[in-house]
Amino acid sequence: MMNDKIKKRVMTLSLGILACMLAIYAAKGVQDPEEVRKQVIFIPKTLDKTNGFWTSLIEGAKLGAEEFNMDLEVVGGLSEEEVEEQIAYIKESIEKKPDVLLVAPCSYSETSDILKEAVDQGIHLVLIDSVIEEDISTAIVATDNYAAGKELGNYANSLLEDGKEVGIIAHVKGTSTAIEREAGIRKGLEDKSNKVKETVFCGSSYEKAYEQAKKMIEQNPKLGMIIGTNEYASVGAARAVKELKMSNKIKVVGFDNSIEEIKLLEEGVFQGIVIQKPFNMGYLGIKQANHIVEGKAIKKNTDSGCKLITEENLYEEENQKLLYPFIGQE
Repeated sequence: MMNDKIKKRVMTLSLGILACMLAIYAAKGVQDPEEVRKQVIFIPKTLDKTNGFWTSLIEGAKLGAEEFNMDLEVVGGLSEEEVEEQIAYIKESIEKKPDVLLVAPCSYSETSDILKEAVDQGIHLVLIDSVIEEDISTAIVATDNYAAGKELGNYANSLLEDGKEVGIIAHVKGTSTAIEREAGIRKGLEDKSNKVKETVFCGSSYEKAYEQAKKMIEQNPKLGMIIGTNEYASVGAARAVKELKMSNKIKVVGFDNSIEEIKLLEEGVFQGIVIQKPFNMGYLGIKQANHIVEGKAIKKNTDSGCKLITEENLYEEENQKLLYPFIGQE
């Protein structure tokens, strides 16, 4: 009789311990929804650490992820021309099923199908810097590239001497940024747009842009200006003009604001550069991603801003701040 009672107590105690253990394991396996960190994968055009624009943009995204408590993974190739490689990274990212995919597409048309696949699988898409041919993204954060190109074109118009011609070194053929900036530049040149004798594409390579600029200078005695459409194109052209000691004859204007570009502007090799706000762009991209997953109101298109910097306004306090990463107020 006593043995039966003891057995029942032991069994009851054992069942109680088992229930407690199951409750503990269940608690470990289920997190408070408020503590679950949302997953974001960012695929920029390049992870090239020599490029000030992309390194700054990535840092802005990292700060945003830290501030909004999001898990951020950054993957990508080393060249803006590696479209197929970027498509492969997008495919791998889709398989990981992140909450948001942040992408700076290397191609306006070629990345559309794979990004549509991501959206069809319920992954939110935020485009950074560039767009694609299909309007499938939840949000876009970028410079107004046409307006930026037009502003640079207007400035170039004011500098171009009579009888002189223009060469454009663009970055990657087929990207929305290259298309929009060149269109804006030509519009800004107004009646001097017919002075543009050629547009070449450097594939976002400093070396190729340098060689293209040298060739332009050697083959066109009327050349009076070279316009670069991104950091690679602009720096490559400026290096060639400086090396050939032609800065007194050939003016150079372009985009972005690496340390080398600022130095070349101070030296008078560049006459002007349109500074984008890459750090701001990366931060705002993550901010939009956070708003999306939290169900907050978002902007479909966010202009991250830009500014034309010349020798005349380079040292103004406001413009000095633009030369360093910062978070704009939106």
